[in-house]
Amino acid sequence: MMISTKGRYALIVMVDLAQNINDGYIPLKDIAARQHISQKYLESIMTALSKAGYVDALHGKGGGYRLNRPANEYTVGSIIKLTESSLAPVPCLEDGAEKCAKEDECPTCPVWQKLYTIIDDYLESVKLSDLMKN
Repeated sequence: MMISTKGRYALIVMVDLAQNINDGYIPLKDIAARQHISQKYLESIMTALSKAGYVDALHGKGGGYRLNRPANEYTVGSIIKLTESSLAPVPCLEDGAEKCAKEDECPTCPVWQKLYTIIDDYLESVKLSDLMKN
C-alpha cells in the first residue's frame, strides 16, 4: 500500500480548509498557491471531496470551498479512503476481492490481516483537528 499524491493532497487541502475555517469560502487558487499544488490537479480532488459531502462548494464571485462540519468530525482514514482505491497491504484483502483459494492455508495471511487492521484503526483514530495542532 502506498498513498498516492491524490490522497496526500486531499489531506493537505482539508487541513488548509480547517486552518482557514473562519475565512468562509476559500478560492481554490488561494489553496493552490499556499500549498504549492497545481490548481488543475486540485480541481479533481475538490470534486471528489464535494461529491462525498466533505466540503461545500460555492461557484461564482466570492466562491470557493469550505468544510461543512468541524475538523474533529473528519478522520484521516475517511479522507484517504475517499481518494485511494484501497488501503489493503495485499490484493486479496481489498474490498470486493475474490476469496483467495489459499487463504485458509496461507501462513502469511494473518500478518497482512493484522497490518490492515492496524493501518485502518490508526488512520481512523487521527482527526483532521489533530493535524492542525502540529
